[in-house]
Amino acid sequence: MKTTDSSGDVRLSGISKTYGSFTAVHPLDLTVPQGSFFALLGASGCGKTTTLRMIAGLEEPTTGTVRLGDQDVTALPPYKRPVNTVFQSYALFPHLDIFENVAFGLRRRGIKSVKKQVEDMLELVQLGEQARKKPHQLSGGQQQRVAVARALINHPKVLLLDEPLGALDLKLRRQMQLELKRIQTEVGITFVHVTHDQEEAMTMADTVAVMNAGRVEQLGAPTDLYENPQTTFVANFLGTSNLIEAEVDTKSGDDIVLKAGGGKLVLPEARCSAPTTAGGRVLVGVRPEKISLTHADDAGEIPEGRNRVTGRIADASFIGVSTQYVIDSPVCDELAVYVQNVERDGRLVPGAEVVLHWNPAHTFGLDATQDIDAGIEEEAV
Repeated sequence: MKTTDSSGDVRLSGISKTYGSFTAVHPLDLTVPQGSFFALLGASGCGKTTTLRMIAGLEEPTTGTVRLGDQDVTALPPYKRPVNTVFQSYALFPHLDIFENVAFGLRRRGIKSVKKQVEDMLELVQLGEQARKKPHQLSGGQQQRVAVARALINHPKVLLLDEPLGALDLKLRRQMQLELKRIQTEVGITFVHVTHDQEEAMTMADTVAVMNAGRVEQLGAPTDLYENPQTTFVANFLGTSNLIEAEVDTKSGDDIVLKAGGGKLVLPEARCSAPTTAGGRVLVGVRPEKISLTHADDAGEIPEGRNRVTGRIADASFIGVSTQYVIDSPVCDELAVYVQNVERDGRLVPGAEVVLHWNPAHTFGLDATQDIDAGIEEEAV
């Protein structure tokens, strides 16, 4: 994969879209590097599809410019841009077989000898043996791969994917996520993928832009967004976060000591995006799988230096890989804790008194002026 070539970069500068008094996308600066797999992630109505359509030329920006490499394409119609789009509906021609569906773009450009190119493309998407079937004879996942092959055969600099896996069932979607990532790695073309599915974005993309209400809330690698969310929306939208209201007490070296529910919690200052003056309010965040659960009778065995919260199990759900607990505690009514089912403690049942404990390094801090529930309702979209 060429990393020095910037001809496939997508550069959006000050790009926005308004419809009358409604702003779908607020002015936005975004660079997608050549050869990367980039995801625009967010709930319905957040502006992600509008942004994709402005790159494709299917929507005209209200302000700003769209550049592909060094070329300003803002005023160019879609067919003059070096991009192709794959939609959720696939839009295959039902009367043409798979070979001719993939060859369509080449034939339209007047290219006579298409056999080798089409065969190579069908091999790439692992459909070589299906070449003479009609679309209705293929599964949804196979039709999806035909749509990708048809888009890639024109050698676009950028492939745009608009919720391409939305119509597939869960198991097939997971297979296709890995398949699309493999194809992108092999061809080295810039992929820009729009999805509302957090797991999909995190499985496939090198970089994810989390969008909310027409703005990019946070941009980064999936692990960075998950481990270091900068807003309550990102913390809640990407998986589950426990957010505890706390007050800054003192500083101790590189750590902040916070008061919460009558106890104290330690937070590395470098992992806090909120002001840390004494008396200030902070939302302390920790992911459910980072927390260990110990029965109160064994509290003396918990190592020193860990954050601790006492509580009582309100609910427990066995889901195979893990058991998901809901804990009532002085710091928060409903703390979520996910414990892997390796060696299950039979005493950890609803009503049991417990101690929750975790490594302070797994704690993050957010500005308490934000809505603590932002991003939660959107997760069901």
